Amino acid sequence: MSLTLDPEDFARAVTAGVLQPGQDQALLAFFRQHPSARPSFQFAHVAYYFGALLIMGAMGWLLNRAWNGLGEGALLVVAVCYMVGFTAAGLRCWRRGLEIPGGLLGAVAVSLTPLAIYALERLTGFWPGLDFSSHDYYRYVHGVWLPMELGTVLVGVLMLRLMPFPFIVMPMALALWFFSMDFSEWVYGIDLDWTQRRWVSLWFGLAMLLGSLLVDGRSRRDYAFWGYLAGLLAFWGGLSLMDSDSELGKAAYCLINLLLIGAGVLLRRPMFAVFGALGVAGYLGHLSYRVFADSLAFPLVLTLIGLGLIALGVAYQKRRDRLTERLRTGLPASLVALLPALRR
Repeated sequence: MSLTLDPEDFARAVTAGVLQPGQDQALLAFFRQHPSARPSFQFAHVAYYFGALLIMGAMGWLLNRAWNGLGEGALLVVAVCYMVGFTAAGLRCWRRGLEIPGGLLGAVAVSLTPLAIYALERLTGFWPGLDFSSHDYYRYVHGVWLPMELGTVLVGVLMLRLMPFPFIVMPMALALWFFSMDFSEWVYGIDLDWTQRRWVSLWFGLAMLLGSLLVDGRSRRDYAFWGYLAGLLAFWGGLSLMDSDSELGKAAYCLINLLLIGAGVLLRRPMFAVFGALGVAGYLGHLSYRVFADSLAFPLVLTLIGLGLIALGVAYQKRRDRLTERLRTGLPASLVALLPALRR
């Protein structure tokens, strides 16, 4: 559990006798001289991440647009130069103690891997005679993308060796999600319809969540965060897009989202509760619409549901530690010993 402290908190600790007079100022001076390298919702950190995402989008768009003017060989050289340049800049920042911008630049380099492999495949003649461009990598499911996805994961692993920064896991997870779609189509030799894609996304997301659970708590760095986020997006997205005309199926959907909320409390991971709450709210909205369809009471019911969720959030905020401990005490000791995530 992370805490945010300000000077008034240290002053209260002195008044309570926890700290000696003068120790509060010494601690403040220390933390100001040695700021945390962990990402947090600060303006500088938001700017770092937003800037990195802009660079990823800009590089992909620029190099894809430059394809017609550059050709295979030139595009490969430019993509590799960008990757080397971003990696070198990231390492320079990393070694100077600027871990967040350094790690983000490393993630940018990893995100350019599909483009470099695409150019290499076109240059060597490995690319099949399909009318796809590199931009279509993000739009169409096809087995021809498999080398790009595996290459992205490999480059990501190497980048983590250079700069063990958790956000680098995100482009790797995205590549693995694409891989799950493309590999399924390649194995079965048919074009997946949307229902099949939803099921593949759901099972991939579940596997990503389980893998992140096994990693969670085993390192000082929070690699599991981005794995959980990618897994939830794939699992919850696939689940929520399922078409079910059965009320029993919709009730099962609500139950799964309630389990996600419970998992969020158990693991001290609020993102599980956020996705679960969205799912439960959607189900309650569905029930309200069935009961109050074409009624002026419908918006009132939705408002009450929203207020109820806010009240639930406030109650959880006050009692989250007790709830977590109560849930964990009911788990088998062997499971707690196996999963460090349950001891965070």
